[in-house]
Amino acid sequence: MKKISLFLISAIVAVGVNAQNNKEPFITKSFSAQSFNKVNAETSGGSISLSGNAASSPRIEVYIHAGNSNDNLSKAEIQQRLDENYTLEIDVKNNELVAIAKQKNKITNWKKGLNISFKIYTGDKIDSKLSTSGGSIALENVSGTQNFSTSGGSLSVNTANGNINGRTSGGSISLKDAEGNIDLSTSGGSITAADAKGTLKLHTSGGSIHFQNLNGNINIGTSGGSLNGDDIKGELVARTSGGSIDLKQMKCSFETSTSGGNIQVEIAELGKYAKISNSGGNITLHMPGNKGADLDIHGNKISTPKISNFSGKGDNNSLVGTINGGGARVDVRGNNNVSLYLD
Repeated sequence: MKKISLFLISAIVAVGVNAQNNKEPFITKSFSAQSFNKVNAETSGGSISLSGNAASSPRIEVYIHAGNSNDNLSKAEIQQRLDENYTLEIDVKNNELVAIAKQKNKITNWKKGLNISFKIYTGDKIDSKLSTSGGSIALENVSGTQNFSTSGGSLSVNTANGNINGRTSGGSISLKDAEGNIDLSTSGGSITAADAKGTLKLHTSGGSIHFQNLNGNINIGTSGGSLNGDDIKGELVARTSGGSIDLKQMKCSFETSTSGGNIQVEIAELGKYAKISNSGGNITLHMPGNKGADLDIHGNKISTPKISNFSGKGDNNSLVGTINGGGARVDVRGNNNVSLYLD
């Protein structure tokens, strides 16, 4: 399939005085079914979305508007800026859709720049490599290997399966209904994750993380925000360098720690182990009172109301022994108050 040149684009786009409607694509290019199984998309400022809901009618839509949102450019003015300052390639090579928008030379006056975004529609079995210098990236209903990054926009993954690797330098991350080997990180934004399973790694350098209904080998961390989890199965490591931690309906083996905020944990079903560490705030732990466990709990002041079937030693600063004959190991380390409730 021949590459679309800027000359051909000029022919496709009608030149007029009316302003370009940002809700309508500047260019639409359709492809035959199963003409490609990979996507390589790159743009210098706009967003990229990849949707696997169009196996019978794959296509790409290109949306272009002024870098300065106050400028309401006509189609002719957009085309002129494209011709003068950008290269735009849309092509299929070796079963790979290539969509690349680049500046010919660095534009010193950002008001003269363009935001060029791609919306790509394919079948669900697709591999991709997506990159933008500032816009958001969204994936939906895809299965395969996905690698994507943005210098500042948000990341969204919805209904996906396979190897998923995404990076943003500052935007937020949303993950929902996904399965596989998933590694998502941001340098400062928040993360929300729900209804996912597999090997999951979710990290932010400063924002909070909310996660629920996850199952698998899960690693979650933030350098300063809070952690809020609910209904977790499998094995979990959840750490923050300074925020609070609130974990509910835990049905897994887990390790969690913070250097500053309070920790509250509700264990619904004991896994093989539970490790809780807090060097600054208080710790409150709820766990089943009718299950066996090996306790090794230390803190500045320990409170254990309604504890029964305990065998071991305890005082204001430590509680070491077993309940109900022993079982899963529960290690708690705190420098302030530690409260244990057997529900």
